[in-house]
Amino acid sequence: MPDHPLKALTADLLPHHPQAAARTLPPLTWPRPLRHLPHALVILTAVALSATGANLAARLLAVTHAATLVLALRHPVQACWLSLACFAGITVGHPPTQDNDLWVWVVHACVLFLLALRVPLPSAAVATAVSAALGAALKAAGAGVGSWSTVAAGTAFFGAALLAGAVRRGRREDRARLAEQIAATAHERAQRTVLEERARIARELHDVVAHHMSLISIQADAAPYRVPDPPRELVTELAAIRANALEGLAELRRLLGLLRSDTPGDTPADTTPQPSLAQLDALLSQVRAAGLPVAARVEGTRRPLPPGVELSAYRIIQEALSNTLRHAPGAEATVQLAYGHAALTLRVTNGRPARPAPPSPGAGHGVTGMRERVAMLGGDFAAGPTPDGGYEVTATLPTTPAPTPTTPTASASPSPTDKDTPA
Repeated sequence: MPDHPLKALTADLLPHHPQAAARTLPPLTWPRPLRHLPHALVILTAVALSATGANLAARLLAVTHAATLVLALRHPVQACWLSLACFAGITVGHPPTQDNDLWVWVVHACVLFLLALRVPLPSAAVATAVSAALGAALKAAGAGVGSWSTVAAGTAFFGAALLAGAVRRGRREDRARLAEQIAATAHERAQRTVLEERARIARELHDVVAHHMSLISIQADAAPYRVPDPPRELVTELAAIRANALEGLAELRRLLGLLRSDTPGDTPADTTPQPSLAQLDALLSQVRAAGLPVAARVEGTRRPLPPGVELSAYRIIQEALSNTLRHAPGAEATVQLAYGHAALTLRVTNGRPARPAPPSPGAGHGVTGMRERVAMLGGDFAAGPTPDGGYEVTATLPTTPAPTPTTPTASASPSPTDKDTPA
């Protein structure tokens, strides 16, 4: 920012000034019907001048003056100075006739309008004042700028152009600030939604992780009694394992207290076991009772899966069916489960709604929560409309953890939650 206020006003009117580039708005995007309006004005000006009987030099100078309108679309500062030079050259060397003595003022007023769209209002006001002062000085010096009424009318054109450009620039700045604020708000809302869903998923997975930590503690405590005369080193190591497991449980309880700090008090529902695919039939019965016809199909051999996968699959199906009830009233739904060797693939599809859905307030956490659950397990997720007007949710959940070197005793019961807890 310049030190002196006068420098602040004039910096924007200096071509290629570094501070002017920072304060100048980008070029205006014209509507399609008006995109070639400045070019058409140049052509019309050239045709009008050819009918005035002016000589060739006057015509070329007038066409150059009109061409500054096109230059002002991209380089308004340079166009303003070039237009001002043409204004002075035409009025001094080739004064207009009494019939068209206002056209030089009108062309320069259009250039000032385009300048006011791009540079701050004080700088555009300086350029307008300089232009009006130049016109008055040329009239006082006896140059052919028309009568004093012409000077007054031209000055009024300059002022109107400045005002119109300033209003238009102000609206552009307001819209730009509003768009930035809307984008920032949407970004913050999306991040907050993801964090809320991750916290909710962590609360649900707490029971799964705590269950395995409890098993580790119990097995480490009971192992010395299952072996006659166990070595002292083995007893010491098992005691250390049990102590670490108990410490991990305590940390999990503290973490759960932080995650549930925004919940108004704990209820017995907070300590109920987390659901799994074993309760899928009960879930489908509840959905059918709510008025949604849903069919289920299972491919492959149904088997117990890691608790994290079971919980995530149940929640995804539950959320997808809830969205169908909320957004596709009267539609039918299908739940497909495919048990593969290393992954569980589930697909929830609904048809076209039979009637318009009523307004449903909410933050749109459903799809975000499903996507976060799948990402936590390292799977694939897709959701979107179907060609027949319905909606489909597809998720592939890996059922085997990443291969890691294990000892013969530890490979018998790998912890399936090791892949879940980092999320």
